[in-house]
Amino acid sequence: MRRIRVAVAGVGNCASALLQGIEYYRNAGESPGIDIPGLINLDIGGYRPGDIEIVAAFDIDRRKVGLPVGEAIFSPPNCTRKFVDGIPDGGPIVRMAPVLDGVAPHMREYPEDRTFVPSDEAPCDVEAVLRDSGAEILINYLPVGSDEATRFYAEVCLSTGVSLLNCIPSFIASDPEWAGRFRSRGIPIIGDDIKSQLGATIVHRALARLFSERGILVRRTYQLNTGGNTDFLNMLNRNRLRSKKISKTEAVTSVLTHGIGEDQIHIGPSDYVPWQKDNKLCFLRIEGDGFGGLPIEVELRLSVTDSPNSAGVGVDAIRFCRLGREMGLSGPLTAPSAYFMKHPAVQMTDDDARRELEEFIADYRAWRRTKAVAPTTPCTSPT
Repeated sequence: MRRIRVAVAGVGNCASALLQGIEYYRNAGESPGIDIPGLINLDIGGYRPGDIEIVAAFDIDRRKVGLPVGEAIFSPPNCTRKFVDGIPDGGPIVRMAPVLDGVAPHMREYPEDRTFVPSDEAPCDVEAVLRDSGAEILINYLPVGSDEATRFYAEVCLSTGVSLLNCIPSFIASDPEWAGRFRSRGIPIIGDDIKSQLGATIVHRALARLFSERGILVRRTYQLNTGGNTDFLNMLNRNRLRSKKISKTEAVTSVLTHGIGEDQIHIGPSDYVPWQKDNKLCFLRIEGDGFGGLPIEVELRLSVTDSPNSAGVGVDAIRFCRLGREMGLSGPLTAPSAYFMKHPAVQMTDDDARRELEEFIADYRAWRRTKAVAPTTPCTSPT
């Protein structure tokens, strides 16, 4: 098996957790009988997390630009937990990217250890860097609300033949026009807005679905989230939250068997608490009518380390994207997007999406059996 060559846009906490996880699980599964915590799938089509190689990285912060990515992931304002000592070879140098709308104006009002500090360095030629690196997949970890910057990277992917794994709620894979452009170029894409491995959205979906399937009419519900990383600080600007709220709300309402009034559901980031750092707290409530119209209520408090929770899904989404490239698929990958993302082009229940993922792997294995040689180089740049 070849390495999966990945570029990262945004060397923040999620990138830090992903890179640490690749190293943490590099030798996972080599010792039989040893339990492996924290992975949804150890092996996907013959690929393990340690087969992912970061070959390019882009950021705008002066404390990261110019450093090997393995060092930059521990630079301020990153605050996620350090669970490996570092990346042995350091990885590629972080290149300066165009700022565009990646930094909200209010972020400049906070101390440097909490916020972004844009570099004065001129932006690199992102397209050239991607081509030179041999990247197959670009993972978008930009701040929420970076719509212009996300479209910029989507255009670069279309120009270079690189797949986009869109982890933020700037709608690309779920937008018919963008999806059609990736399909016509023969490039697979997964998006939009990554779910956490066991986070607020997936827990809310599961409980809402349970209510609905057991005949309980959901009357009203909320999900309030607080955290202390740059993601929550960035989202204090409510203008950057429109698509985030749409994404998180539809992820929950899509699993209900009945409608719910817009004024009876509230889901979204609620506040920034600096001392929480990368710890995220979710306060969730569901109210419903049970047998005889009598009330049933659930309240829940969920505490997670936010960025590793995302990376636990990212390592799988990357590998499924690679399988799609090998098979020559194009456009949004339906099952991976539905299972790993909050706002896919096609919403499914998590059970249905999981079954379709298993069918996806079965199709890949059947495809591999038709090949007498190892996988060939996936999508090349369109001409």
